[in-house]
Amino acid sequence: MQGPKDATAATRQANEALKRSLPADTGEDFDLAGRGFIGTVPDGKILNAAGHAVWDMSTFAFEGEGCDCPDTVNPSLWRQAKLNARHGLFEVTKGIYQVRNFDLSNITFIEGDTGYIVIDPLISAEPAAAALALMRKHRGDKPVTAVIYTHSHVDHYGGVRGVLSDDDIKNGLRIIAPEGFLEEAVSENVLAGNAMGRRATYMYGALLPRGPRGHVDAGLGKTVSMGQVSLVPPTESISQTGTKLVIDGVEIVFQVTPDTEAPAEMNFYFPQFKALCMAENCSCHLHNLYTPRGAQVRDAKSWSYYIDEAIDLFARKTDVLFASHHWPRWGGDVAVAFLRKQRDLYKYVHDQTLRMANHGLTPLEIAEQLALPPTLAAEWYTRSYYGTLNHNAKAVYQRYLGWFDGNPSNLHKHPPVEAGKRYVEIAGGAGALLE
Repeated sequence: MQGPKDATAATRQANEALKRSLPADTGEDFDLAGRGFIGTVPDGKILNAAGHAVWDMSTFAFEGEGCDCPDTVNPSLWRQAKLNARHGLFEVTKGIYQVRNFDLSNITFIEGDTGYIVIDPLISAEPAAAALALMRKHRGDKPVTAVIYTHSHVDHYGGVRGVLSDDDIKNGLRIIAPEGFLEEAVSENVLAGNAMGRRATYMYGALLPRGPRGHVDAGLGKTVSMGQVSLVPPTESISQTGTKLVIDGVEIVFQVTPDTEAPAEMNFYFPQFKALCMAENCSCHLHNLYTPRGAQVRDAKSWSYYIDEAIDLFARKTDVLFASHHWPRWGGDVAVAFLRKQRDLYKYVHDQTLRMANHGLTPLEIAEQLALPPTLAAEWYTRSYYGTLNHNAKAVYQRYLGWFDGNPSNLHKHPPVEAGKRYVEIAGGAGALLE
């Protein structure tokens, strides 16, 4: 079997052209991604009980400091990959800490009166346990007093058994989630789990060899961990925006955001810390409206609406904004500017797709024509590292009009083998094609 190849002349030319079109890089994101660093584990390597690595950041050493972008890698993705290579425990603000890049997502710890409130315990138990151990090493050996799931995707609950013991579960330790969490987690990850798992293998490239000719980054994070996945049902559900809970002495104000990045999701605000958690509704890129691993198409209009609502509810009281992926942003004005452009990003994709659809364009035509306006294109955090304009436009079309593009000849198409036979026949037969 032939291995990965060098970049072709066409690839090098395309990457150089893209590089010239990128926004100016002031280094701000690298400062933000490194701010508050406390410590990590050697090589970012996490083992399971059998001694096998379920997470190993040393395999991404080729992205380290001073490493230039290889000609096989998209230069914009290379920048994101270097940002996502920074792993360990970080202080967000006094009382709030994150372990980043121990998995695809972040795990957040809130210091309460007696212990730690855990937000989003990653995909698998081993990285979550390693993150908790790192927190305890640097901030004190305290118990977990509650768990919060921001939403119904597996990278935000699957590692819960790494932070909870059997006794915690038996004794009813508080686990808080948005209304509909359990139904959505089961329907998405169980009913379609086999197909979704196969497709996720392609989407995340977790089995590819790490390197500039293989797996470089997943945009949303480095990759997915390969440990023990679990689900402990929530003990409490949040159904209304404005709900206030006091957990281990910490007040939390919730905003429910259904049908956004996930069918069941919520943001929340910590008044005493002046900190806003945006779950996965905001991240440092353009997210998926349709995920290639397979899921229900997401509602860009609703997504934009709830970001706007978060601005009205919390932004002017916020000193730091953090999320379930990537790095925080500090300062009220900075947070508001970020939220506004994330809001406008999803609304723009929604509105312009429908405008062109109403003018008679097909999803393929819309996807090729859609481009961001300069005010949005100028930001690194609107770039296509995970979602893309191309497939997000098709997602908006599908949500409103379905998969059929309106062309009768596409309503009942031949499957690939039968179509291939007909193409060969119209070309004069196999012999003519092989000449």
